[in-house]
Amino acid sequence: MKLIPNHCILKYIFLNFHSRIIFSALICGLFTASGLLPQMSVAQSSASQQVEPDSTTTTSESCSNNAMSLNNQVSRVADNLVLASTWVSKPNWGLENIVGAIGPYVFAFLNRSAWPSINERAKQARVPIVMYHDILPKKQVFFDVTPEELEQHFQLLKENGITPISLDQLMTHLQTGMPLPEKPVLLTFDDGYGGHYEYVYPLLKKYGYPAVFSIYTKGVGNNAGRTHVSWEQLKEMADDPLVTIASHSVSHPPDLTVLPPEQIQKEVVESKAMLEATLGIPIRYFTYPAGKYNEQVASLVQAAGYDLALTMNDVDERFAGQSESLLAVSRFGQSRIKDVITQAWGGPQLPSWKIGFDFASPVQRTDLTIDKIPLILVSGGKPITIHADSRYTVKEILAKSNTNAVAAVDGGFFSLKSLNSNVMIGPVLSQVTKQFIPGNNGDNQKLGGRPLVLVSPHEVRFIPFDPLKHNTLEGIQAEMPEVTDAFVAAAWLVKDGQPREASTFNGLFGFDAPRYRAFWGINQNKQATIGVSLESVDSISLGVALVKAGLQDVVMVDSGQSTSLVYHGESLVRYEPRPVPHAVALLAPPSMANSSCVLVENKTKQQTDTAVSVLSKEKTSVRGTVHALRSHSYKRFVQNKTKHRRT
Repeated sequence: MKLIPNHCILKYIFLNFHSRIIFSALICGLFTASGLLPQMSVAQSSASQQVEPDSTTTTSESCSNNAMSLNNQVSRVADNLVLASTWVSKPNWGLENIVGAIGPYVFAFLNRSAWPSINERAKQARVPIVMYHDILPKKQVFFDVTPEELEQHFQLLKENGITPISLDQLMTHLQTGMPLPEKPVLLTFDDGYGGHYEYVYPLLKKYGYPAVFSIYTKGVGNNAGRTHVSWEQLKEMADDPLVTIASHSVSHPPDLTVLPPEQIQKEVVESKAMLEATLGIPIRYFTYPAGKYNEQVASLVQAAGYDLALTMNDVDERFAGQSESLLAVSRFGQSRIKDVITQAWGGPQLPSWKIGFDFASPVQRTDLTIDKIPLILVSGGKPITIHADSRYTVKEILAKSNTNAVAAVDGGFFSLKSLNSNVMIGPVLSQVTKQFIPGNNGDNQKLGGRPLVLVSPHEVRFIPFDPLKHNTLEGIQAEMPEVTDAFVAAAWLVKDGQPREASTFNGLFGFDAPRYRAFWGINQNKQATIGVSLESVDSISLGVALVKAGLQDVVMVDSGQSTSLVYHGESLVRYEPRPVPHAVALLAPPSMANSSCVLVENKTKQQTDTAVSVLSKEKTSVRGTVHALRSHSYKRFVQNKTKHRRT
């Protein structure tokens, strides 16, 4: 892949060979700093203006830290230094491995989208934010939920492998595109009802689920009509790492957009100040009452120092990544929970910084829609080609090949002279038959410049086909000595991470017409990827979509009714595909032969979690650790200042 960092630190540290020793020192420095810094910033708005906490509790500096706190910090620093020195010096966890593990996350963080824009990678994910209101034993309106129904929802999440996340996690994801757990959901509860403390909070602790509670300050302790949480209850909840408190205005006006600017400002500023002063935590998020906002309201929310704002719209519910901006993040009503969690997806992995190709990852399927183009991608494993003795469906080719391939897509173009012919257009080499067959000279002359696909046990290359050089085994071995597979594809759809323009197709028949299309290539994680479009699309639009899907180099292998994709023996296209003589397949890596998919997925998840939480030695989750650090440091800051003022 091509790394094009827009940050000078990245260019120096990661792309300059002579800075490796300096980077080793930086690793140790980062671990040291992580023990001393009171909190870790994960996202910051470029134009936010933080509201100062109540001056009665923050007017002077703290006298001193207690001895236990200092000892804990020194111990944490020592632990981190030992861990850092181990990483830098251990043969299996040397500098290359550290860079490969945390480099993509550093790169994504330093190249996060300008606030309040949502990162393009995050737009591909499908993260549902589910909105609840009151929880009480007997419903008063249709959108109320009983405690029994809420626990059924939580059990549904558990049974379907859904991972509730914190709003801090979502914020970082939306800014950087860092992937979330495979099936994420964010739970939110509006208005600070008494049932939130009585019923919701105990269930959160029981299941270990994080959630957001949006509080309007005049409602706290006000039990006229429906009950609301008291300040004591709210303090107890805010002290729990599972809980994020968001401002929901002062008085919960039905429509902020119709109020004068000075009243809107009061609603958003004073609620933040009151919550921060009373609870002793920073309030970074706002929830529009009834979801009502406009440009003026959003601007005043930004000026008040909020990093993100939640909204709602009954007629236009969207996944978080499809929201207009961080100042208008969409949610779903709780009645749609069964529907939205089946679509939940944490987004594509970050581009790999590993040197060389990754043919050892498990083969995995991804269904996604980009620019209204439904796609199925299958990535991972080792790529091979299969040249059959006649024409068959891809499903039959796999069954006859004895390769135990997990998935396959129909391969290069073939001759139409007879229905049972396996003759290809251009030269072909398959490791299954171990036979090189040159192309017809007449056809070859028409193929000049099209992508010649070369596969070896360790790499894949797509180079322009030269009829004079590449129609012999010796000719392609001169390009790749260990070549095991070769054929000529129709055209590049993506090259070096960029979609191809119309002029590059050199008049290929039907390239600009809507057709079903099959493709294969390499994604940004250096993994082999095959796939199809489930609906008709032109080549140019498909290339644009595949770049957004994280593909680095892609060639089109077929189009029309012979387009086919098979995964675990199942055809994934919506029609009966025509028979073909050639396929590109993915083999499961050897390590998968005697291991279950669950074990491999768990290992991958552990590696990802390690990379994300490298600065934390705690056994709690990242969200819990960060939330706890923020809450603890802010409260200690307020408490120390108050103590000093009193003395």
